Amino acid sequence: MDSKQIVVAVDAMGGDNAPAQNVLGTVQAAKNAKSNVKFILVGNEEAIESELSGDLPGNVEVKHAPEVIEMKDHPVKAIKKKPNSSLAVAAKMVKEGQADALVSAGNTGAATAAGLLIIGRIKGIDRPAIAAMFPTDKGFSFILDVGANADCKPDNLVEFAKMGDIYVRQIKGIERPTISLLNIGEESSKGNLLTTKAYELLEGAGLNFQGNIEGRDLPLGTVDIIVCDGFTGNITLKLIEGVAAAILRTIKTGVSKTLRGRLGAILALPGLRELRESLDPDTYGGSPLLGIDGVVIIAHGSSTPKAISNAVLAAAFAVEQKVVEEIKSKVV
Repeated sequence: MDSKQIVVAVDAMGGDNAPAQNVLGTVQAAKNAKSNVKFILVGNEEAIESELSGDLPGNVEVKHAPEVIEMKDHPVKAIKKKPNSSLAVAAKMVKEGQADALVSAGNTGAATAAGLLIIGRIKGIDRPAIAAMFPTDKGFSFILDVGANADCKPDNLVEFAKMGDIYVRQIKGIERPTISLLNIGEESSKGNLLTTKAYELLEGAGLNFQGNIEGRDLPLGTVDIIVCDGFTGNITLKLIEGVAAAILRTIKTGVSKTLRGRLGAILALPGLRELRESLDPDTYGGSPLLGIDGVVIIAHGSSTPKAISNAVLAAAFAVEQKVVEEIKSKVV
């Protein structure tokens, strides 16, 4: 039997192709969601309804919010100056208990600011972190922080590792996730002041710490979680995404040049589809903002309906798995 109702507030106006991507993705998710999950599309009611080809599913509602935070807007200023924006209203719903989770494909900085300024940090957490999933030889690994904190202290990296450990335990069901520190070498003495001190702290943090990991080893999937500051993590994640996109383009271009290539592609089609699926960021939808007193999932601005569908379902699952409650009880 399903437990109590889970409500996911979706920032319908956030993203490069909003509100279409968000409306279509949410409706798609609603058809596959558990019976106790409800979605609320927050944004301009007229614009949202114009994207609907029929009636809303019974587990989807619309909440009007007249303002929109644009990608170009300054994150903190936008949250303060546009209190009636779709993002701010959705965040207030989480803060006030009207929703359990927020999903946004809009301005990443603004989504982070909404989490901090409106929903608020979990008491005792110094800084939140964005955790992103990326494909590896062994499946997927998580890296955090990938953008919430450009500058960090060693203690912050330990906190990120603890929150990542809980998230992977609850979401992926891995009993004791392996964790490494992203660095320029495997030796504990390598790196700068931040990483050398963080290494020392991580060794005594009671986690399944495996030492340093270099950038070239990330695709191998040797560990479940990689910890770093947000500046390094953001560059690393975007490099991974760019390389994955380049690989897919190269394969597509190469197989179409000759008849032999096209025939070979037909034979290799199942494998190519599997590769494309594993490298496609739409498969995992969005990234959790950990450390906020409510589930917050940040999706790509260019998200497709498939990505939004996966993101809102991931948000509902994170609520179901009590990720926030676990962080409150085990990290703070």
